[in-house]
Amino acid sequence: MIGDTRAKQLLEEKGDKVVSNVTVAQAYGGMRGVKGLVCDTSAVSPDSGLIIRGRPLLEITDILPEEVFYLLLTGDLPDKDALKDLQSQLSDHAEVPEYVWDVLNAMPKDSHPMVMFNAAILVMERESVYKKQYDEGLQKQDYWKAILEDAIRLVAKLPAIGAGVYRIRFDKGDLISPDKNLDWGANFAHMLGIDDPDGLLKKLMRLYLMLHCDHEGGNVSAFSALTVASALSDPYYAVSAGLNGLAGPLHGLANQECLKFVLEINDHFSGSPSQDELRKFVWDRLNSGRVIPGYGHAVLRCPDPRFTAFIEFGRKHIKGDPVFDIVSDLFDVVPDVLKEQGKAKNPWPNVDAGSGSL
Repeated sequence: MIGDTRAKQLLEEKGDKVVSNVTVAQAYGGMRGVKGLVCDTSAVSPDSGLIIRGRPLLEITDILPEEVFYLLLTGDLPDKDALKDLQSQLSDHAEVPEYVWDVLNAMPKDSHPMVMFNAAILVMERESVYKKQYDEGLQKQDYWKAILEDAIRLVAKLPAIGAGVYRIRFDKGDLISPDKNLDWGANFAHMLGIDDPDGLLKKLMRLYLMLHCDHEGGNVSAFSALTVASALSDPYYAVSAGLNGLAGPLHGLANQECLKFVLEINDHFSGSPSQDELRKFVWDRLNSGRVIPGYGHAVLRCPDPRFTAFIEFGRKHIKGDPVFDIVSDLFDVVPDVLKEQGKAKNPWPNVDAGSGSL
């Protein structure tokens, strides 16, 4: 309601103000640099990175994913009672319908995990509260209530679906039920079924979910979801559309491409190379006409704070691991090489440079 009041006031006072002039090059170039979308959940500063509801990302990396979800929805961090209530709602709706698992088990065994994840969400569209109420004559002023209910129910199931996709796709055995005593991130780690004696995977998953919570509304996945939702399609359709955009190599798939690059280095040198060896490897790749995955960003002109949070986690908990050491050494080597090459506007790492490898 506060957001609506501010929007109405802004429209009344400055509704005729020009926000952005568009060049022909921008129109043909994917609208890059054009201001044409309102997003109040987060902003990306070229010089400092992601800001969540006015809070710099690196100031809130220790909060739970549930807390940042609440922050995104309301603009405030939850108090103890509000957090408990949200966690209770997520727990109540965490169970995935059995027919979803039937669909996933029937898919080709070599299906990409993103295809399976997306299929699970889309097949659950029949569960939409908003769709049912809309068909029964839901009043426009009440749309948001049913849409919020859908969002809570869908988000509650995502950890179980993600973990289930992993276990089905990679033949890891029976599905693991959610543990109602665990928080969102820890529960996801639990349902993956990966051995975690020191609890580091749970810590990483909390951080992982928190760091990927939002990134303005103009990226491909968020904008796709907004576009579909603007047609009054329910959240299942909208989220599915966003995931289709996320699957592209210029967006979410970059995470996978960066991991492939790091593992390629690990295989080439049979472990972590020296920085001199790594520098030559990077130059050889550039000179062959290829790019360095995970470096550069459309907006940022500084290291992505999400990458910074990941690299700090790695240096604290898994220093000496050969895969992580390659990620860390690339951070020391690649920016200087790209500066010397002189082609990159932003030679710094983005979140994909480290997330998959961790």
